[in-house]
Amino acid sequence: MTDIEKADRPERLSVEHRMVGGVRVVTVQGEIDHDVREVLSEALLSEDGAAPPSRIVVDLSGVTFMDSSGINVFVAAQRAVSGPEGWLRIAAAQGPVLHVLQLVGIDAFISCHPTVEQALRP
Repeated sequence: MTDIEKADRPERLSVEHRMVGGVRVVTVQGEIDHDVREVLSEALLSEDGAAPPSRIVVDLSGVTFMDSSGINVFVAAQRAVSGPEGWLRIAAAQGPVLHVLQLVGIDAFISCHPTVEQALRP
């Protein structure tokens, strides 16, 4: 498991990622806003200069706040991995974060699941 905490105020966001059966699972805790968007983007799409993974699940169970910066990162990540075998899925968004996802309609083109386990299913 790799822990990435490079934001100006790293105590606001913690991002870990691991591989599960060829899928990158990115677990995010804290707040997603303009100040940390690059950290989130890097965690989703890059690993020491390697090509982006083709399948990503983002676990938002620990996210307490998200603004449009997070939405923009997810849209960019979806575009980067979309292809015959690629996808981005969001898992376990709670309360206000789930409301933001639904309000802007991101759940219409990025699959949202109640749990990571469900998001990992083929």
